[in-house]
Amino acid sequence: MSSVLDSNLAPASPAPAAAAASAAAASFAALLGRLDYLSAADIELIRQAYRMADEAHLGQMRKNGDPYITHPIAVAAQCAEWKLDAQALMAALMHDVMEDCGISKFDLAERFGPTVADLVDGLTKLEKLEFDTREQNQAESFRKMLLAMAKDVRVILIKLADRTHNMRTMGDMPRSKWQRISSETLEIYAPIAHRLGLNFTYRELQDLAFRFLHPWRYEVLAKALNRSRHRRRDLIARVQAEVESVFAQHGMQVRILGREKTLYSVYRKMDSKHLSFSQVTDIYGFRIVLPELLDCYTAMGILHQLYKPVPGKFRDYVAIPKVNGYQSLHTTLIGPFGTNIEFQLRTHPMDVVAESGVAAHWLYKASEPGSDTSERLGTQWLQSLLDIQQETRDASEFWDHIKIDLFPDAVYVFTPQSKILSLPRGATVIDFAYAIHSGVGNHAVSALVNGEQRPFRTELNNGDVVEIVTDDKAEPNPAWLSFVKTGRARSKIRHYLKTVAQDKSYELGRRLLGQALRAEGIAEFPGDEEQFQPVWDKLLRFTGNRNQAELMSDIGMGKRIASMVGKKMAVLLSESGVRPNAVLISTERYGAGHDEAFGQGVVTLDGSEGLSVQYASCCKPIPGDRIVGYLGRGEGLVVHADDCPVCRRLLARDSERFLAVEWADEPVRAFETTVQVTVSNGKGVLARVAAAIAGAEADITHVDMGNEPAQTATDIRFSVSVRDRVHLAAVLRSLKRTASVIKAQRFKPTKT
Repeated sequence: MSSVLDSNLAPASPAPAAAAASAAAASFAALLGRLDYLSAADIELIRQAYRMADEAHLGQMRKNGDPYITHPIAVAAQCAEWKLDAQALMAALMHDVMEDCGISKFDLAERFGPTVADLVDGLTKLEKLEFDTREQNQAESFRKMLLAMAKDVRVILIKLADRTHNMRTMGDMPRSKWQRISSETLEIYAPIAHRLGLNFTYRELQDLAFRFLHPWRYEVLAKALNRSRHRRRDLIARVQAEVESVFAQHGMQVRILGREKTLYSVYRKMDSKHLSFSQVTDIYGFRIVLPELLDCYTAMGILHQLYKPVPGKFRDYVAIPKVNGYQSLHTTLIGPFGTNIEFQLRTHPMDVVAESGVAAHWLYKASEPGSDTSERLGTQWLQSLLDIQQETRDASEFWDHIKIDLFPDAVYVFTPQSKILSLPRGATVIDFAYAIHSGVGNHAVSALVNGEQRPFRTELNNGDVVEIVTDDKAEPNPAWLSFVKTGRARSKIRHYLKTVAQDKSYELGRRLLGQALRAEGIAEFPGDEEQFQPVWDKLLRFTGNRNQAELMSDIGMGKRIASMVGKKMAVLLSESGVRPNAVLISTERYGAGHDEAFGQGVVTLDGSEGLSVQYASCCKPIPGDRIVGYLGRGEGLVVHADDCPVCRRLLARDSERFLAVEWADEPVRAFETTVQVTVSNGKGVLARVAAAIAGAEADITHVDMGNEPAQTATDIRFSVSVRDRVHLAAVLRSLKRTASVIKAQRFKPTKT
């Protein structure tokens, strides 16, 4: 794959003084010393891949004058650090040959096998990943990258190694490219590395991006950290000596490693909390690696006896691992001179996972064949990418879904059966429901958090126990999209709503087309019989739809006008020998079931139509109102009161999209409308008014008291659910009989 950093190959030759070093870096020997974990046969295959890459890149140079082959070797060396298999190393060496050198996927498959060819092809498809492309192309590139990663995680591991080496050599690139490439690294690749548990790579990418994104800030902070390191050298040495001594006294074998915050993490903490460098106290820490799991807890107890712990700074990521598989005990202690020092305690396997994350799978595969480590290392997230892709074909929407899941902050919550789920910070009850199963989320009706009834938008905290109550008749609410945090929940809700809307739109569209055909004298709706197939084929070519279902859905969603499609279909049927019925035309066009103003039959509404029919929020029609229907473009059928000023403007501008609608004799649900009540201010007024509405058996769905200061007389608007105009009249009578109510009336938009 051609990186954005290597798109312009330089023809320059290396300086004579550096020629020997360049030649050494460009040789296979530079890589061979890292391959001791592979078999001789695997090493020979890698050597062959090197030869092909070397020949393919012959004569190409990098910006610093080194032979171009030094870059693939450096990428393969990084992959070897992660102990990736021979196929991954071969792909790393050849990741640019398909694009830069004209070698085809077929050539690679024939020589090295289909798996290697697929890896190289997956990397080659990413060459358009640039921030300065159009948004849709950028989103599509991200989608390809993440899907390739979900199918074979080695693709993104090689890509991360490629990006890491390019960032290390960024100084050779023109400064004009630093901003874009560093931003991309910081916002995309570093979070992906973290999500996969590649901690060392994550930290390095952040620091390198920070260095080239803010060079001056980086230099100032680096000098400050260096001065601090010299000042505190004696303190760190003292703490290390004391810790080693106390563990020796207890006969515990430990490996103690110093740890220092990265420059970027120090900068981010200073920036987010508005601190000076001297106020950041937890710059230094220690990692303690122990033989067994129980030793971690024992060692923590010993440390807490040596130094006092800082309250609220203990984290047990062993019992509850992070979402990327990371496990450690974290505790912050008050060391000598009141300095805060963080300790991380873990076993050797945990240490490998902490630094290498999902790449640790290959190490464990070699040393522990039965290990399930790989199952814990971000694989659920990788699988969720494929799940979201199946429901989301739009690249921008796909990227929007998974973007939130790239960031590391998480909360850990429990099911009633004590199963632990990790969710992004800020996740809500609905996110939890969809994390369990899409069926639970789709049919959720209420939720208990720690035994108490809570609304769906409640944000969850660590340790919450959440129980979801479901009902098979319940459906997702479109309003949930305004507060859910996880890509999984968002994609599941949208997928369900689209599916239901499509089904409802299909039913409405078929019904409208049937009425339009009857108005043209065609009594029987043409089915899938062979005799009607040519008619359908011609009609679909006329409308541009792929199939009948899509055409019906488009009619139901207002993208096609039923009367126009009906006229065209009547002509095609007539050409095929189906003659219109003159009596039916007269009955339909001039009978009781027809409205002359709108040119087609009347649609009856009872409130059960679902998402294909919307009741306009401007006028909020209820049964008993005179109504008309407007086929909005892509909105389905929108029902307005016939005196609605918005409707009148639409009728003047877009009359062909209107059709006659009427209420069913017995609507199946309540409808929302707005009541404006003018009251005299006083104690308990709002309670009395609400009681009057409830006494009339109406539900209050919203109250708006405005933003103006309370006066002697105040207008309050209530959104209430009523069965029809008769029920609304009863509500208004109840309000007018209430003390302190000056006036009560239905609120409608001003006529224009």
